[in-house]
Amino acid sequence: MTTSTTPTPTPVARRMFDLTEPICLVNFFSEEPNEEMAALGFSNYWDGYFAGRSAPLGRVPAEVVDAAFYNFGPGEVARHVPSVWETTTPDDAHAARQRGCVAALRRILGELVDTPGLARAADLLTGAATSAPVSGRAMYAALRSLPLPEEPVARLWHAANLLREHRGDGHIAALVVEQVDRTECHVLLAIDAGILPAESFGRIHQLPKPYLASVMARLRDRGLVDDAGLFTDAGRATKDRIESMTDALAEAPYSSLDAADLAELIACLEPIADRLKETGSQ
Repeated sequence: MTTSTTPTPTPVARRMFDLTEPICLVNFFSEEPNEEMAALGFSNYWDGYFAGRSAPLGRVPAEVVDAAFYNFGPGEVARHVPSVWETTTPDDAHAARQRGCVAALRRILGELVDTPGLARAADLLTGAATSAPVSGRAMYAALRSLPLPEEPVARLWHAANLLREHRGDGHIAALVVEQVDRTECHVLLAIDAGILPAESFGRIHQLPKPYLASVMARLRDRGLVDDAGLFTDAGRATKDRIESMTDALAEAPYSSLDAADLAELIACLEPIADRLKETGSQ
């Protein structure tokens, strides 16, 4: 006799992440945001990155940005913060980041920009993105303090950015619960993605080799990674718990939507996400 299993439904937060993350990725893979930050006077990508993303926090010390971002190597944040504020202000940095991302979205989405579906997606997503509690979510709370854009593409980007930082705050909480630190999380991500050796992953490969060796040694000592640099059963379970907890902690914004609105939002976002994925958000 054979038995059948019912597939586990995809969490709403995971499905929405798949649809909204491409909107946010224009910040990292399109030229318009870089051009806007360069116009402010930044001569390298990372100065613009730290200025634009940390802008909602205001002029805070590097230690605050480091804690809020969590996943940068020791000393990386301090090479840019607070010195970026000698070049521009937080308000101007956020405005430049938004202008660049909106310009990239308008270019990539083309005829989709002026459709009723995009405007409806912007409204529904904004409603969800501004409905969750801010307690314990520093980056999300900082973004929530900013004015909401009125233009639909800007509203769409801002809402997606809010949801990305909301999810990110929850992801950090999950990492802290599992006692996975700022660099270990990248190692687990790399192994999960099949990037071997994990130390070659683009986000950490530039870190000092002795430091990376100590990170790998800690993971082996904890029984999460084997001598070949692959997951042990415990490591696989830890990574799965982190992802499950991240999804669970990201659900709150979508509880404000009834089933019909959620279905409509997904339907409106699908062509937008598909177009962005087709172009790689370039």
